[in-house]
Amino acid sequence: MKGDTVLVTGGTGYIGSHTTVELIEAGFKVIIADNLSNSKEGVLDDIEKITGVRPAFYREDCTDRKNFGKIFKENGIDAVIHFAASKAVGESVREPLKYYGNNLLSLMNLIGLMMENGVGNIVFSSSCTVYGQPKVLPATEESPRLEATSPYGNTKRICEDILRDSITAYGNFRGIALRYFNPIGAHPSALIGELPNGVPNNLVPYITQTAIGKLECLSIFGDDYDTPDGSCIRDYIDVVDLSKAHVAALNRMLDGKSEKPYEVYNIGTGRGVSTLEIVKAFEKVNGLKLNYKITGRRKGDIEAIWGDPSKANRELGWKASRPLSETLRSAWAWEKHLASLEK
Repeated sequence: MKGDTVLVTGGTGYIGSHTTVELIEAGFKVIIADNLSNSKEGVLDDIEKITGVRPAFYREDCTDRKNFGKIFKENGIDAVIHFAASKAVGESVREPLKYYGNNLLSLMNLIGLMMENGVGNIVFSSSCTVYGQPKVLPATEESPRLEATSPYGNTKRICEDILRDSITAYGNFRGIALRYFNPIGAHPSALIGELPNGVPNNLVPYITQTAIGKLECLSIFGDDYDTPDGSCIRDYIDVVDLSKAHVAALNRMLDGKSEKPYEVYNIGTGRGVSTLEIVKAFEKVNGLKLNYKITGRRKGDIEAIWGDPSKANRELGWKASRPLSETLRSAWAWEKHLASLEK
């Protein structure tokens, strides 16, 4: 509810920063906790430029329970949105212990601290990866969670179980897990967007960095999948639309509208788009030609997935609305903004 204080873990990251903007504009007070492992503190300046409000910031790691716990001791917190996690599929295959250690421990510490301090509401950033490669598309919330194709995906599945079991066992708090697909794009102001450290793991920042000349060539991982053009299919959702879904989920709990202590929602557009379609759409809307090549499949990738968001449309009163063309323009505007800062 307006005026409540929300702790956003991973709040200087890509989705976290956009969600922070939406929370502030909805009237919430925001506290950010982030260890800056894949983001920069300067994002706080840009959040302030957009909203006129600078969120409180703690440079803390959620796996360090003692120091992370100070945030709860020093502030009255009404709810938490938990983004903080390692998230690269390929890296998780190479470094599984990093992913299990960081992603599981951070959530367990958070739940423990919430119970100790009487914080009763959490929105968890989950993923469509919990569905593995669904046998039937689109995936619904009732689709079976198949064996994960990567350690990253498995951590999301285990974290959902940790959250569900904790709510069942301990009571006194509610949780909503949002299973979403591939967030892309940037804020319309072009002041915040996706800013990965090092070489991007996600498609669109790799596209924009190739387009502007930071990277020489875009690699497309496989053109021999059983899809219309041979490339992987995903549900690409605008990051601002996705951020608004987190605010809607939070309001559902704070307004007492949750029908069950633990709920799950798919957050997406309901439409699958291939990697090559994204590349061609980006070229078209921005009047550019990309240098790209087809390489072998990437370990851990699934062939195709998109979800049915009708439950979220109905119960959260939320729907993805930003067209793909506008999203891809915003991604390019963000990349050009970054380039202007470097001059």
